[in-house]
Amino acid sequence: MVPDVFAPAELGPVRLRNRVVKAATFEGRTPHGQVTDELIDFHLAPCRGGVGLTTVAYLAVAPEGRTHREVITVDAGSAAGLARLADAVHETGAKIAGQLGHAGPVANGRSNGVHALAASRMPSPLSMQMIRSATESDITRITRDYVRAARIMVDAGFDVLEIHMAHGYLLSSFLAPGQNRRKDGWGGSLENRARFARQVARVVREEVGDAVAVTAKVGMTEGSRAGFSMPESVEFAQMLEADGHLDALELSAGSSLLNPMYLFRGDVPRQEFAANMPPLVRWGMKTPLGKGFFKEYPFEEAFLREKALTFRMAVNLPLIMLGGINTRATMERAMAEGFEFVAMARALLREPDLVHRLQGGRASEGACIHCNQCMPTIYTGTRCTVLDSL
Repeated sequence: MVPDVFAPAELGPVRLRNRVVKAATFEGRTPHGQVTDELIDFHLAPCRGGVGLTTVAYLAVAPEGRTHREVITVDAGSAAGLARLADAVHETGAKIAGQLGHAGPVANGRSNGVHALAASRMPSPLSMQMIRSATESDITRITRDYVRAARIMVDAGFDVLEIHMAHGYLLSSFLAPGQNRRKDGWGGSLENRARFARQVARVVREEVGDAVAVTAKVGMTEGSRAGFSMPESVEFAQMLEADGHLDALELSAGSSLLNPMYLFRGDVPRQEFAANMPPLVRWGMKTPLGKGFFKEYPFEEAFLREKALTFRMAVNLPLIMLGGINTRATMERAMAEGFEFVAMARALLREPDLVHRLQGGRASEGACIHCNQCMPTIYTGTRCTVLDSL
């Protein structure tokens, strides 16, 4: 039987009221690296609007793992605020996920006050510094950081832990052969390049047991020759399934450093992004190389569906499909094609109550026009700018 996307469902040990996930979207509401009332309100809106699970974005496991200094680091200092956020979400009847990650080369070392890390040494276009290659001791320390952060999140009342393994972040930088030039046991073959991500999944599961669900965001392809690509990503997903530590995979694409628009599709807000950048980066965005960074891809409904179907045929793990999901028909087709959950982001920025409206028959599709003007607002509080003008 094809499951009802609006009916209750199990995600590992967690029961959700429906199969709709609010995907992690950087909120831009933690100016001092702490949970704020504004962050709570950001998540309460789609929860009151009907989603089964909301995902808090970019919770760093270590200070140098923040994308920039305003990002929350999961530690003793942020624990009380995270518990307050979880309690508020639970009052709506929804569940809450925390996206645990280490930004790696996507981190702005200058903003964080500490150099960024990657699988291999490389220049940073964000900080204009060199990103250093992670040492054995770094890998050991960061693995422990994931364990510590996972325990704090569980104690704070979170229901799901999403391990970020995509978009060019640290674990992803180890996976990508064009970025991982290591000659040790963490580089070379896919088995070696996948060791770090698999190790993190294992220790997190060992720490939390069945107290919460553990998922991973995996990049099917980064849309770049230097990034992770489909054939190896499918094999990596099969490794994760065989390991048995995860309850689901969320299938994403693109890279924050190599090809960000591959994940979003639609209009490219180059000028708006440049206006929020430091002067040197702003100048670089005007060069041919900078202009080519934001590639153009036309929007189409469920634009990652075909790639996701390849993974659906290759693994039995529950899969969360995302990528421009904007209609009830697409959500129902995803269920019919074997996906267990669907994730939405931009559509819920425009209409936080969209799930209730779709479920109640008051709408068949969302009003998001995929202008992507919401993307540059991550620096001032992520929001739909169309609503600002109404």
